[in-house]
Amino acid sequence: MISLAGRDIRHAWGKFVFTGVGLGLLIGVTLTMAGVYRGMVDDAKVLLDNSRADLWVVQQDTLGPYAEPSSLPDDLYRGILGMPGVARAANVTYLTMQVGHGDRDVRAMVVGVVPGGPGEPGQPGYLIAGRHITRSHYEAVADAASGLALGDRIRIRRNHYLVVGLTRRMVSSGGDPMVFIPLKDAQEAQFLKDNDAIVQQRRRTAANPAFNRPSVPGLLEAVIASQNTNSSVNAVLVQVRPGESPEEVAAAIRRWKRLEVYTRAQMEEILIGKLIATSARQIGMFLVILAIVSAAIVAFIIYTLTLGKIREIAVLKLLGTRNRTIAGMILQQALALGVLGFVVGKIAATFWAPAFPKYVLLVPGDAARGFVAVVVICVLSSILAIRAALRVDPAEAIGG
Repeated sequence: MISLAGRDIRHAWGKFVFTGVGLGLLIGVTLTMAGVYRGMVDDAKVLLDNSRADLWVVQQDTLGPYAEPSSLPDDLYRGILGMPGVARAANVTYLTMQVGHGDRDVRAMVVGVVPGGPGEPGQPGYLIAGRHITRSHYEAVADAASGLALGDRIRIRRNHYLVVGLTRRMVSSGGDPMVFIPLKDAQEAQFLKDNDAIVQQRRRTAANPAFNRPSVPGLLEAVIASQNTNSSVNAVLVQVRPGESPEEVAAAIRRWKRLEVYTRAQMEEILIGKLIATSARQIGMFLVILAIVSAAIVAFIIYTLTLGKIREIAVLKLLGTRNRTIAGMILQQALALGVLGFVVGKIAATFWAPAFPKYVLLVPGDAARGFVAVVVICVLSSILAIRAALRVDPAEAIGG
């Protein structure tokens, strides 16, 4: 049997190829949107992996340092170190801000860590260049995605820092590269007021009659001094001893320290189930819209191509060709268009994904599901054209 679909494709191959390329770009966008969501989930998991913590101790009734503000005294970690099952505990601060570098700004998550080796909670797990932070002030380790290099000087608030190390895939849940600085500097950057605010606060304190009583000598000076100290952190990262249950250690800390403690599974649920849930729904809506648009395009193209060969279909019917054969030919053409579009889309998504500012993770499972969806869309989209072809009167081969 003559393949009408194949002959028609060869006859109008330019139109078919350009249509397939256009559809492929649309499919590429769809695969990229799915990759953006996968990248967001992977960023959240990488953030937890890079913290090198088993437990996150945060302010009571808060969701932790990544989802909402949390403030703890910076000496709290000593008491946590004495809890049964705790191997290590370290303070950490997180602050997303603009980091100055020359005449440009870099959006980054500034992480305050205790200077030490890579085994400490909060420290970068590995470096691709340079060394870890060893001094208590004015050194930084940056993620390579920030565009910084060894020896660069960056500005955070009022201080300047020397980049002494570079790491990779150290990002926040939003995909911002991390910049690690000593904890004391991070506390100053996050909690210390600017000079004008300090002066105004001193004036208000000095004008308060409650702090100028003769019976309380030195009270005013003590209050002013306390306003200049930074004694807060966002969380305490805890590593449990080998063989200990993180859930049991977390329960003990909650009971005796009256703090909120999250395990790795709970923190992952917060990041994925709450922090990026809205973005996931938005991406899902885009995927649905793109699927509908793709179906409409395939249906329109196949229907147009079918109407363009009404005479040929009428001749086939006049020769006794069964409706099943005609429907199969149209379906073959729709599937060929879908396969061509999927191949173009997969290649396009693979090439342009690294250029996106956010991490795009293309997984084989999504590609397989996307191919199945394209096949289903092509089958459904060909129904309209098949119905039009089956209604063709064989007499049209003689009449028109």
